[in-house]
Amino acid sequence: MDEHTAARLRVWCRRHADGLTAAAIAVFCVLAAALGFDGVWDVFSVMSEPVSPWWTLVTALPATVLVLGKRRAPMLTLAAATALFVVDLVTVGGLGPLIVLLDVFWLAVVVARPRVRTRLLLAIAVATALTFVFALSFADATAAIALLLAVQMGAMLGTDYWWAVAVSQANELTGLHRQRAEDAMRAADRDRDEAVRREREQMARELHDAVAGHVMAMAIRAEAALSTPPAEAADRSALRAVRDAGLAAHAELRSMIAVLRHGGDELVPMLRLDDLEQIVADGRRAGLDVKLHRQGDGAVSAAAEQAIVRVVREALANCVRHAAGAEVQVSVVANGGDEVRVSVESRGGEPVARAHYAGNGWGLSMLTERVSALGGSFFAGPIDGGWSVRAELPAEVHA
Repeated sequence: MDEHTAARLRVWCRRHADGLTAAAIAVFCVLAAALGFDGVWDVFSVMSEPVSPWWTLVTALPATVLVLGKRRAPMLTLAAATALFVVDLVTVGGLGPLIVLLDVFWLAVVVARPRVRTRLLLAIAVATALTFVFALSFADATAAIALLLAVQMGAMLGTDYWWAVAVSQANELTGLHRQRAEDAMRAADRDRDEAVRREREQMARELHDAVAGHVMAMAIRAEAALSTPPAEAADRSALRAVRDAGLAAHAELRSMIAVLRHGGDELVPMLRLDDLEQIVADGRRAGLDVKLHRQGDGAVSAAAEQAIVRVVREALANCVRHAAGAEVQVSVVANGGDEVRVSVESRGGEPVARAHYAGNGWGLSMLTERVSALGGSFFAGPIDGGWSVRAELPAEVHA
């Protein structure tokens, strides 16, 4: 028999298990009758004369039919099996009804609720006591024989009950572990989705911080050159600014692509406070009158440095878009305390004429998220005659 046929046979047997069980019990009862087994419980028999072993089939065969309905109505089937067993007990005393009773009783205990299961346990105790009383009082058995019969009855039903409870608890434990495994899988799916969402948000922030500013600067410088009369010196200066911004954007994009391909903790090169000079210089080349004031050389964590530099760069980019030619004061204070403060205040200037340079507000919202994630506070809003962007960050924060 090949493996496929064996698998199909196992599936078929599981599907017709009750029918096979009933057929097996019926065959056993016929074989027992043929071999002359009768009167197993003859001490309880009320019949005056012995009968042929084939009479055991009168109760055994109907009992086997009950096996077929035990899953549809286990308690009703148990009641019918019990009645047939009692009839058989006081008449021919065969084995078939007892086997069926134990089989049906086992399933009834397995599927029963705890309260019903307790009642079935009480029924075992009652059946054991009645067996002793009936054997002692009505079957003329000695006390020793009555006790032995009662112990046999209690042992059979009790073992059947214990086995059924063990199987039921094992099934419940399996179900509990399966539920926990499914809950863990759902939690893992949620964690994975959350990790993907956070990664997308981080990539969006890094792309905005690293590339969008440079690209916007290129567009604004080119627009400024196109909107003024041709002048070789000014035009070449604008072209150099566009070239430098393009090279910077290209370098940062290559860095991000390399990290995404080969892995790493940071998507872009680490930004430092020393990069502020170059960022301020780029702002001046974009037409802003920028003054940088740095106070103190206290220790600042790498995460805080990156956030400070990005605040300054985004604020200057907004000045280029919304207040071209403005006077801008950039201040970074790191006095060695618990906090480091950065502010960018602009006054004067004019917005870029083209409306599609206005931006969509993502820059400030991303800065708010970044600073808040580091445990700091962020503010962006109007002041007298201009606009202010301020952030306060813990100096020793680690992201």
